[in-house]
Amino acid sequence: MPESAKPRVAVVGLGSMGYGMATSLRRAGLEVIGCDVSADSVKRFVADGGKGAGTPAEAAKSADIVVSVVVNAAQTETILFGAGGVAETLAQGAVFISSATMDPEIARRLAKQLEATGRHYLDAPISGGAQRAAQGELTILASGSPAAFAKARPALDAMAAKLYELGDEAGQGAAFKMINQLLAGVHIAAASEAIAFAAKQGLDIRKVYEVITASAGNSWMFENRMPHVLDGDYAPRSAVDIFVKDLGIIQDMARSQKFPVPVSAAALQMFLMTSAAGMGRDDDASVARMYAKVTGTHLPGEPN
Repeated sequence: MPESAKPRVAVVGLGSMGYGMATSLRRAGLEVIGCDVSADSVKRFVADGGKGAGTPAEAAKSADIVVSVVVNAAQTETILFGAGGVAETLAQGAVFISSATMDPEIARRLAKQLEATGRHYLDAPISGGAQRAAQGELTILASGSPAAFAKARPALDAMAAKLYELGDEAGQGAAFKMINQLLAGVHIAAASEAIAFAAKQGLDIRKVYEVITASAGNSWMFENRMPHVLDGDYAPRSAVDIFVKDLGIIQDMARSQKFPVPVSAAALQMFLMTSAAGMGRDDDASVARMYAKVTGTHLPGEPN
């Protein structure tokens, strides 16, 4: 690729986050190839002006940068090394940007395995939600070699409002993301407990929301998620099962290091109960609904 040419980017995973990221990359003037298990998602991306591919290998064949936007480590490994995976076709010296939340040890293993083939791996979990992804305003928590950062820079600049460079070894970005997820999960569970408890007291929960968001007990998650409860709207912006996964990873990490994490363990149980009650794919504010169902408390939009 000539020095002045813009790199070609493949985005594997065109869900709500990946589609927004692919859109931001296109808006920055990059040529973008989209790939997803859903043919309809690929067709939509092509209709919007992007290019489409049927497999990660096909998408990576002409790409300088691959951005993987999938749910977990297992899916990331399949995209890399499974049948029809990126490692079959990705050019030497190209970079694979992994955005999935995963155990840092797995990130280190995947990086070592890919780098042994002459490609770069950037550990780059993301935060910010679908709207910020579409606006190119994500927070990216990245770690990897200087060469990986240099190769990935055009894509990172297009996708992120805040890019944190957290070390020269894969796994550091993943570890930072898990600390964020620990806090996020605990705060959602606490916010849900508080709003349901307020409803049980017969309080006007809209007024509770107004008071708490102006008081010391507020959190970003309370302010962001509890309007879903007030409106009785549990369409998934971020699903319950995401925190079943992420808080589970935290438990595994903590157990391996013999580090107690009792608060996040309690939060995990609340998400597990909510998922077991049939709300795993619903918005993570559904933890409040679980409290309400268990205690016979009425919340807006729910049956009496």
